[in-house]
Amino acid sequence: MSTTPVTPTTPVTSATTTAPVPAAGLLTGTPWEELVTSALLGTDRRPLPTASGTGTGPPGEPDGTPGGGPGGGPPPAGPDSAATALLNEAALHTVRRRAGLLPAPAAPRPDPAPTDPRPPLPVAARSRLERLLADRAAPSGSGGRRGTAPDLTELIPQWLATANLHGYRAPDAALPALLDAARARTDLRPQALAFAGPRGLWLAGLNPEWKFALRGSSGTSLLPDVTDPEAVHRLWEEGLFAERVALLTAVRAHEAGAALALLATTWATERAEDRLMFVDSLRTGLCGDDEAFLEQALADRSRNVRATAAELLSALPESALARRMADRALSCVSPGLTGTGPSVAVEAPHECDAAMERDGVVALPPSGRGERSWWLGQLVESSPLAIWPARFGGREAREIVALPVADGWSEELHAAWCRAAVRQRDAEWARALLGSPSTPPSNGPGTASLAERSKLLIVLPAAERAGWVAEFIAAHGLSEAFQLLGVCPTPWAEPLGRSVVDALDIARDAGSYPWSFSGVMGLAERCLNPAEADRLEVLTTTPDEPADASPGANGYWSEAFQRLVSTLRLRAAMDAELTPAR
Repeated sequence: MSTTPVTPTTPVTSATTTAPVPAAGLLTGTPWEELVTSALLGTDRRPLPTASGTGTGPPGEPDGTPGGGPGGGPPPAGPDSAATALLNEAALHTVRRRAGLLPAPAAPRPDPAPTDPRPPLPVAARSRLERLLADRAAPSGSGGRRGTAPDLTELIPQWLATANLHGYRAPDAALPALLDAARARTDLRPQALAFAGPRGLWLAGLNPEWKFALRGSSGTSLLPDVTDPEAVHRLWEEGLFAERVALLTAVRAHEAGAALALLATTWATERAEDRLMFVDSLRTGLCGDDEAFLEQALADRSRNVRATAAELLSALPESALARRMADRALSCVSPGLTGTGPSVAVEAPHECDAAMERDGVVALPPSGRGERSWWLGQLVESSPLAIWPARFGGREAREIVALPVADGWSEELHAAWCRAAVRQRDAEWARALLGSPSTPPSNGPGTASLAERSKLLIVLPAAERAGWVAEFIAAHGLSEAFQLLGVCPTPWAEPLGRSVVDALDIARDAGSYPWSFSGVMGLAERCLNPAEADRLEVLTTTPDEPADASPGANGYWSEAFQRLVSTLRLRAAMDAELTPAR
């Protein structure tokens, strides 16, 4: 008997039958697959075979019954009769197969969920989490005016970060909704999976829709004691990829050499994408002890692995690769004279040889880039910044970047120095390339790209970063500040928060609509210090509009500031709910 269930087909009833119905069993010798094919193509294109006498049912099923039309005669003709016969036979097959279905053997019970020793959420915080997750699943509005109510979905990341900061565990009942939220929003995954903990990872293993958690849940599984070599090697050999990454990170934090030795045991058999992730994980705690391993990775089969290894080696100023790159860069960039003053002379490389390619230089430039400038940029960004003061007569970074660059190479050279400062985390060069925040970006010493400036800002200490952006906004307004604000630590320090609010107030007084600043307003809702809510209350009123203002603009601004104040107060309440009682 068949043990495979099928989708039931509703047989034709007398109310819908317009032609004589063939006797049941007329087509019982026709396999189920034949019936499905005829149903899909149509009986006029794929006629069903007719049976004469006694048909034979499909293998493993009872024999058919005598065929023929009513009373055992020939089957009625016509397309309606063929379709009716098909439907009747499908119904007969369905009943037979369902009647012969045997119970499947019971699946093995899943392993019990692991324990999570973290403390439970306070009652108020648990209720808040339920509301946040329920609001995430609610259908979105029409996309018009946002009104004055806070956007709860945008507060989920902050809530999760605060909950993880205090070390709470997720309620068991909230795990499905939490995993659904992380599946829908990749930006939530690190915090959501950390909060879900080992029980969330266990639950994700039971639902294919949550398999993303098994790939990217490093840190959510229970890792063995890193001092137990047998347990470490067992997980390294048998664990999921995310567990192996988490294990490698944990072993590396304990003893860097042991982590490299562990990685070497399976390196030759790892997939290219896994080797790339393992090499990239060495960014954390990168040190000179990693050089030998990374030098070997320069000969890897994967181009991406080679490029990542070269990038990490260039971030080690004392590495052999950094010295090789420095020798090449020094042959291209040298002191020069422009008129009567010092300058920077540039002679870009004329070829990219095999040795350069082995050290990570990509020979083929992107579309629209010249080969020589492309090669020059890679050489300079991979060279230690410490080589340039000696090359330019003991000048400091600020003096070097202020020198004129001959023959139009300034933009390429300064952009490469910016990338080098970010890669080597050199705050002195970052300050020099950023220049004064009051200077327009197009006239600055480094690059005019706000994206590159944002990366340079990350190198600076948090307080200095916020102060630089606050001065930039005071000098240039908010139109170019969005990317810069995104790298500032939250909650924003008082000078930065005050600068943003003042700029928003100035924009309102100018009579423009707030939609042009919706991105900055959204950041303010998430990043302003909640303690600022009372001070901002005065901005929620609707002042008289100037004659040249856009119609209704002040009403929209008032609404936006009301939403800002409401969100700040809600964030304050969330923080209070998550703060452990003393």
